[in-house]
Amino acid sequence: MLCSRLTNANILTMDPEHPVAHDLGIWRGRIVGLDEAVTSLPAREVVDLQGATVLPGFIDSHVHLAWTGLKQSAPSVAPCREVAAVLAAVAEATARTGVPGDWVDVMGYDQRALGRHLTAAELDTVSHGRKVFLMHDSGHGCVVNSAVLDAVLELLPAGVPHQDGFLVEAAMAEVRRLRLPYAQTEIADAVERAARTCLAEGVTAVAEAGIGGGLLGHSPVELGAYQLLRDRGRLPLRVQLMAAADTLRPRAAHRDDRLPRTLDLGMRTGFGDDWLSLGALKIYTDGGMMARTAALTAPYEGLDHTGQLQDDPEQLTRLVVDGHLAGWQLAVHAIGDRAVDLALDALEHAQRLRPRPDARHRIEHAGLVRPDQLPRFARLGVAAVVQPAFLHSFGDDYATLMGPERAPWLYRGRSFLDHGVPLVGSSDRPVTDGAPLRAIQFMVERAAASGRPVGPAEAITVDEALHAFTVAAARACHWEHAAGSLAPGRRADLVVLGDDPRRIDPSRIAGTEIVATYVDGRPAGDGDGRRAAGGRNTSPHGPDGPASVGPAA
Repeated sequence: MLCSRLTNANILTMDPEHPVAHDLGIWRGRIVGLDEAVTSLPAREVVDLQGATVLPGFIDSHVHLAWTGLKQSAPSVAPCREVAAVLAAVAEATARTGVPGDWVDVMGYDQRALGRHLTAAELDTVSHGRKVFLMHDSGHGCVVNSAVLDAVLELLPAGVPHQDGFLVEAAMAEVRRLRLPYAQTEIADAVERAARTCLAEGVTAVAEAGIGGGLLGHSPVELGAYQLLRDRGRLPLRVQLMAAADTLRPRAAHRDDRLPRTLDLGMRTGFGDDWLSLGALKIYTDGGMMARTAALTAPYEGLDHTGQLQDDPEQLTRLVVDGHLAGWQLAVHAIGDRAVDLALDALEHAQRLRPRPDARHRIEHAGLVRPDQLPRFARLGVAAVVQPAFLHSFGDDYATLMGPERAPWLYRGRSFLDHGVPLVGSSDRPVTDGAPLRAIQFMVERAAASGRPVGPAEAITVDEALHAFTVAAARACHWEHAAGSLAPGRRADLVVLGDDPRRIDPSRIAGTEIVATYVDGRPAGDGDGRRAAGGRNTSPHGPDGPASVGPAA
């Protein structure tokens, strides 16, 4: 007997062998068949979806769940657009938080709305004796008050750039090390909050882009927070964890292993289970465009600099090579075209030293890619993990920063596909809107929120955009045999939509209703599976169906 059967649906399977179906059978969290293979089988529950569209659950291949959850619960200065309003919000946060000497984290800072950066001296006027950490929305910078600035300046190596209170990249990482660690329970609560937001937007699996260190690590034992959720049945979706590259340490392994540095016990990509596993090794090569630190080959328009690399190029190359030799899949953060050059050079060198044809290395963001770099992506088999919603939210700013020649190269779509480069969709949540349907709409329209076209020649079809958030995302995470398409044997992770994104005007895609999200064959986030699915129960067994909240034990 089937656990359940979904019927009267427009099921877009993303499987070329059976692209569209009307019925889908589920047993023990897996899809057991489609259409006539299941229509005659008895089912414990039959859910009539009344013509709704069903897709594989969206996979967000680059998110920051802990940061998202902490941001959701922390004081914020968004959407303040004047310095006085920002300072008033910080004053309120510091006045009600802790005691003098405590840290106060405030989110939502973006200097672009203000026309300039705040200073440490300005924050001093509203600090109430606290240590203030005002997080830049990019994740690549922060503003701190003098109590923090004085402490961190003593730790910074000579030559690390810093402004009066505004710190970026390595300088911000030093501040975060002063702030660490958060408690595992605090991280776990934040992750759960963020994960439930993902579920509400149709996301059933994510890749957490860097834990334990780097710019966004929240604790050196951060993985334990995810394990805590898993052990307690509170992990609402599937999570693949990227270890930050600075969590690797030199190890005296056997010379035949050729492991220059590893995680403790030699763990690497692939360790774990269907709910929680280790994914790629996250390596930062440059900063971000919002903070003006993405590494470019020519200056930003109107500025006299080209951004910055995270470290000496030789050191970054060594890190890429060591990770490759140790057997990791690599997720190399490279936003500017100069950083992309470095990433491609390092990956090519690593593959020459030890060929791994199915390494599935990834370049995260690939924000500005020159035409001459596209064939290199394809030749190396490197996936481009892009965040289309960046250009919906920030397209006017980014296009102005790059100028008319380079703006068409931003967060490409069509050019990657035409060159045979795997195009993978993601959000970088919480930097901007994390909803996959929003990103899919941009990939088709290539229009910023203002209506300004940004690289219109990079537009792709709705089918191609859906592929980027399902099939391609699954393969980028080594999940292609279990997720990304709806076929027998795959996980019963799916999203039910109120409309078919292929059949409506592209301008309506982002507003498509998420009727339900199924994880492991169960509607998530509602105790009544039939109500969550928006369908009508026609089961002869009556209303008492299986439990529908949380992952299967």
